[in-house]
Amino acid sequence: MRTGKYHFNLIILFFIVYPLFPAQFIVDASGGYYGGPAFRGEATLGNFAINLPLKVRFGVGWASVYPGNAADARKIFINDATNGEPEKSGSLLDFRFDFMYPINLFSMSQVYLYGGPRYAMFTANFDFIGGNEVFDINSDQWGIGLGLYKTIPMSQSWALVINTGLDYFFDSDIYGHDTLYSPDGEHQNPRRDYTYQDADNAINQPKFEFHLMAGVQVKF
Repeated sequence: MRTGKYHFNLIILFFIVYPLFPAQFIVDASGGYYGGPAFRGEATLGNFAINLPLKVRFGVGWASVYPGNAADARKIFINDATNGEPEKSGSLLDFRFDFMYPINLFSMSQVYLYGGPRYAMFTANFDFIGGNEVFDINSDQWGIGLGLYKTIPMSQSWALVINTGLDYFFDSDIYGHDTLYSPDGEHQNPRRDYTYQDADNAINQPKFEFHLMAGVQVKF
């Protein structure tokens, strides 16, 4: 009986105290540059712990990026044909998780330093018009990133945001068609004596990626 009463009192205390420290949910939508024209959506959770100024943020972004050298990609992954006029495109889908900490920067308020892990899915598409050759080259990479985030309040709920930073991605498998080049040398169906470095030079998979984004924020 005493145990049940104790648990009941804890539940009552939770509902009394919790509203005093409400979690803050924030959504961002932004556009800018991330290796090319880019768009990003992010969700941030703040005020989730007493006396802890950290916020946590999850984001998903997409960018149109330079895919790489079409002729070299064809030789390294497909064949030695040279016919056809190449058309090419590249895209980068990225996922990010950050811890955000408020700082004072040149007397500016509402500035955050952030950092955390990254995951990127890169795709390069090559279409040789008249050469009957269409193929994708892909890589999936883990990375880390740091940046600065500034908000400019417009109302109690809305704000403008500026976001800049630098991400670094680790080497990972580069694959396309039935060929794969691995950083550890464990290739699958490599062509001739091409190496991972050859594939990496031909394909513009992310390495050091700078981003500058601007957009809007809404608080719930």
